[in-house]
Amino acid sequence: MPAVSGMIRAMSAVPRVFLASPEKNAQEITSLLRKADQECADLCVFPELALCGYTCGDLIPQPALLDGCLRALKTLLDLDVRCTFIVGLPLDLDGRLYNCAAVISRGRLLGIVPKLHLPNSGEFYERRWFEPGRTAPESTHLFGQDVPVGSGLCFNCGRFSFGVEICEDLWVPIPPSSSLCASGALLIANLSASNELVGKHKTRCELIAQQSSRCLCGYLYSSAGYGESTTDLVFSGYAGIYENGSMLSENERFQRTSSYAIADIDVQCLEYKRRLRHSFSDETVVPLHHVFFDFPVIPHDDRLLRPMRSLPFVPDGSGRDEEDILTIQATALITRMECVGTKRAVLGVSGGLDSTLTLLAAAYAFRRAGYDMTGLTGITMPGLGTGSRTLQNALKLMELIGCTSKTISIGAAVAQHFEDIGQNPDIHDVCYENSQARERTQIVMDFANKFNALALGTGDLSELALGWCTYNGDQMSMYNVNASIPKTLIRPLLRYAASLFGDEVVSVVEDIMDTPISPELIPSREGELTQRTEDTLGAYALHDFFLYHMMESGSSPIRLYELALRAFDGQYAPREILSTLRTFVRRFFTQQFKRSAMPDGPKIVAVSLSPRGDWRMPSDAQMELWMNEVNYLEKHIF
Repeated sequence: MPAVSGMIRAMSAVPRVFLASPEKNAQEITSLLRKADQECADLCVFPELALCGYTCGDLIPQPALLDGCLRALKTLLDLDVRCTFIVGLPLDLDGRLYNCAAVISRGRLLGIVPKLHLPNSGEFYERRWFEPGRTAPESTHLFGQDVPVGSGLCFNCGRFSFGVEICEDLWVPIPPSSSLCASGALLIANLSASNELVGKHKTRCELIAQQSSRCLCGYLYSSAGYGESTTDLVFSGYAGIYENGSMLSENERFQRTSSYAIADIDVQCLEYKRRLRHSFSDETVVPLHHVFFDFPVIPHDDRLLRPMRSLPFVPDGSGRDEEDILTIQATALITRMECVGTKRAVLGVSGGLDSTLTLLAAAYAFRRAGYDMTGLTGITMPGLGTGSRTLQNALKLMELIGCTSKTISIGAAVAQHFEDIGQNPDIHDVCYENSQARERTQIVMDFANKFNALALGTGDLSELALGWCTYNGDQMSMYNVNASIPKTLIRPLLRYAASLFGDEVVSVVEDIMDTPISPELIPSREGELTQRTEDTLGAYALHDFFLYHMMESGSSPIRLYELALRAFDGQYAPREILSTLRTFVRRFFTQQFKRSAMPDGPKIVAVSLSPRGDWRMPSDAQMELWMNEVNYLEKHIF
């Protein structure tokens, strides 16, 4: 299984502390650095003052301890380790003492970052020993190297860049990481010594997550642990790795031995999101000193050390997201109906997933608005391939909901149309199928005009992405509350929506969800469906996965394939993944013209293909660059 491009492996390490013993602390740190190499880590961060211990008190300015820390730093500098790492120690710079982070990469001391904000109240009194970082010199000379000094250092190896802040720096109104990230740093390493209090850990984690989200960055946090003095305080040794508001990995706190958290951070995704969020670069930034260094790619193992959900659109099952989604749909629909001055809506109800969701969302909206449910009309329009199961489910569902139900057969109208245009009804081509879809849309639209109703669309986001809809047929409506709902999200939404209408509705909806997805446009054979959408397109789970990661991180086909291999390991064979990816790329490009003319509908999930909002693409864009990657995979893997 190939490594996933665009990711770096980060490690937050918490060594067991030996107070005032830099040599022993260096040994613990060395052991963790060896582990970091075994884990193929690119970047590793250790706690604040890790070489001596945070709670050394008045021993900190003692020459013996400071000299011991320098010797320990030299020991670490001479190590033959692959990863870049950051370690905390006290340093005398031009006769002043600073709480510092030393950044080391393959024998080179890349920089010294002094702590900017020194806590000096309650249990903290750092100003007793240290000077604030803003008074530090711009450089120093250590171990024969000229070393830059400052809080505005951005370390950049080309594949990733990072800045450093120390403990209290995160807790101030404008953390240094804000300026560092606004000026280009993709990752932040925080060396900390944060004591434990009841409730503090939750606040700490929320603060880290919030800052990583605000700064669109990866955040490596490492805090002092076992071995620190418990005279007045207890340190739990928390290590956590976060990315854009989400925790990727954390250790177990209060361990008596060294521990760590490790995760793969998606730097490509962070870069992509920053390019899209133009307000991100509007922030007034401080000039940074960029420290460039060579850092060869460390060959990663086959593991992907981060959560990778195969169904990224599907909620966690708590019901909160489903409630929000349904409420957004209802609010959008009622707002539009008020604007056009109607309390009536009409839609085609097929007994399939999409129209069932539109029907339930509309019924929920009518209930919330206090509208007469009979003002909601569902029309079943059996045609040349309609199955009895879906038809009966549609009729039963409308009866249970209490909306108005009509059945209008399209068989005769379509047959007349075939005769008019000279279509052979025995030839089941695209004209045969689309004529039925357009006839149904005409009925819904004309019914809406006749009764001053709003014609509701039923197509979903996945169908829009693939163009799996008939242009000026089911692609068109007066308003579509499903426009931003991907196919894999529909089933959990249906379960939640059905539960709001009672057990009988739940029973019908469960049967609808058990029915294979089909457009039902080709006559069945002996009662069996002859059209199963996923037999033609490939699994919607794969298509939704590709859509999500293409839109969220700008992933190219090679990267989509790499991610899908891990997310669907054991579920879909590599060849099936690649075949579906080929279909996705081809249809996404060739079917843009349908999205360019899509009707209004509310954005609900993070991904939207509205031509008026998130996705503006020419209908005649060439797919060559993307398809070349698919062909490359085909050639070199199979």
